Amino acid sequence: MKLNTKKALAVKTLGVGKHRVVFNQERLSEIKDAITKQDIRDLVESGAIIIREIKGRRTIERRTTRRRKGSIRKRVRSGKREYIIRTRKLRAYLAELIKQGKISKENYKTMRKQIKASVFRSKAHMKEHLAPESP
Repeated sequence: MKLNTKKALAVKTLGVGKHRVVFNQERLSEIKDAITKQDIRDLVESGAIIIREIKGRRTIERRTTRRRKGSIRKRVRSGKREYIIRTRKLRAYLAELIKQGKISKENYKTMRKQIKASVFRSKAHMKEHLAPESP
């Protein structure tokens, strides 16, 4: 027995969603005979049509501490710290070399770019790289 139109009428009359309207299986013949909105209201009162409760969700427990840019404490990746220390050391050494006049301006520029690109593992590695150029 199709009671789609009766369900639509009940939804419109009661102002609820179609999934909340449930028909009592033993009283389907009474529901089938209902034509008007008043008939639907009477059937709800008598218990032939049942309206389910809204399921909803439980209230979410909100955080007490606010998480914004300044309050998130995260450790910086160790690789980054190592890179910073190595780069500063190498740049200082390079500045010392150019002040002493041991390397040319062009060579200085290329070395700076290589330091930034992490070409050298350490200061010793950089000295190795410089050795063949300055006999």
